[in-house]
Amino acid sequence: MWSQAKQLESAEKLPDGTVIGLRLIRPEDEPLLQDFAAHMSPEDLRLRFFTAMRGLSHELAARLSHIGFDCDAAVLAFAEGAEEVLGVARFSADPDNRAAEFAIAVRSDWKGHGLGHVLMARLIQLAQQRGIDELVGEVLPENAAMLQLCREFGFTITIDPSDPKLLRVSKTLHDVI
Repeated sequence: MWSQAKQLESAEKLPDGTVIGLRLIRPEDEPLLQDFAAHMSPEDLRLRFFTAMRGLSHELAARLSHIGFDCDAAVLAFAEGAEEVLGVARFSADPDNRAAEFAIAVRSDWKGHGLGHVLMARLIQLAQQRGIDELVGEVLPENAAMLQLCREFGFTITIDPSDPKLLRVSKTLHDVI
């Protein structure tokens, strides 16, 4: 996957005309992830990680930036010409590549610009390229923005059978164009 990483880089235009760059995460992105989290509100961090936190520890940022490309993918979004992470989308597939759990986070000051939509589209594209059949995620019921994004992409939303305090979102990918 490292050899393909450069060809997966792209520039995308948001609805307001802002150009953002997308690329796969690298191990050296750990400090960028910490800075990204520092620009997120405590509530946005809680909605993403399901626990109260004030940022990413060195250990968590290191774990999030070192992924195994055989079953994982993570995409970073940057403002054109800047090295500040504006959003992150990732998935981790099961060993047989049938389903992948995903997560998306957008910096608090970049919410409402269409960045989540661009990240979700790229995540779906990467999952399809890997031959993954289904994307699944857990969402807190109060995360209205993520639930709306999932609806826009045709995800099914149900109560999580393993934790009724969570919602399970899922999308079959084999019929996505």
